[in-house]
Amino acid sequence: MGVTLFLMSYKGLTVLNALVKSSYKNTINAVIIGNDKSVVNDYSKDIEQLCKIEKLRFYYRADEYTVKSKYSIAVSWRWLIQLPENKKLIVLHDSLLPKYRGFAPLVNALKNGEKYLGVTALFASNEYDRGDIISQQKIEITYPITIADAIVKISALYQDIIFKIIKEVKNNNALVASPQDNSKASYSLWLDDEDYKIDWSKDSSYIERFVNATGYPYKGAQTNFHGLVITINSVEQINDVYIENRDVGKTIFLIEGKPVIVCGKGLLLIQEATYNKTKKSIFPLKSFRNRFS
Repeated sequence: MGVTLFLMSYKGLTVLNALVKSSYKNTINAVIIGNDKSVVNDYSKDIEQLCKIEKLRFYYRADEYTVKSKYSIAVSWRWLIQLPENKKLIVLHDSLLPKYRGFAPLVNALKNGEKYLGVTALFASNEYDRGDIISQQKIEITYPITIADAIVKISALYQDIIFKIIKEVKNNNALVASPQDNSKASYSLWLDDEDYKIDWSKDSSYIERFVNATGYPYKGAQTNFHGLVITINSVEQINDVYIENRDVGKTIFLIEGKPVIVCGKGLLLIQEATYNKTKKSIFPLKSFRNRFS
């Protein structure tokens, strides 16, 4: 008994790579590949290349295909999957459900400074992320942490969970699942361009998490600088000082030519930033008096 994999992103690639190196390679009936233009790299070409190397049947989401396996597993999938009634869909979600149901849960969990990150395997349901839970795993993290590093950490959880599920499927064992506690549910909204803009009125610890959570493979934290949009790639918190006229977004100090910015609470040193149009660094600065907005 095999499975169909709906895959996208680095997590999908690492799951597929782990499976083809294991004794479970022959359980893969087909791979369906997704494209996501909202991120810098959706790893679709890498997944395609691995499928070709391993001689796996694969399709892109827009292609015509028929799911023949009883179970399908979706990793980093953003779209509705329609399957016949006799087929079952298992979704892997980047949170410890029922918290952070919805979209970009990992990004928003990092912004909020959650102590634990996790992955949940659940049966798909009519309402997103409300199905019965098959398995969960979590890890404790420390800040600062970038989204890229967080993805690597939870990708290991993905592999563990999928290996356990496929083992049960291969042995023809029923997958046991438990209902969610809806009283503890929270939701995570989808991201658009507005969600990448830095709000300098926030405290420096939040903005540091924001910058790290929205970096590669996402679009990066954005702000205006002398009428041009820039992406801030790396920041560091600096001890606050008392400011009589706290005007957020202004430079208060320069440290080795890098600006220290006034936040709603705390200060933030910009270490790396580039112009969106040219992709060139904003450094060296031409003047001390700079406002970021």
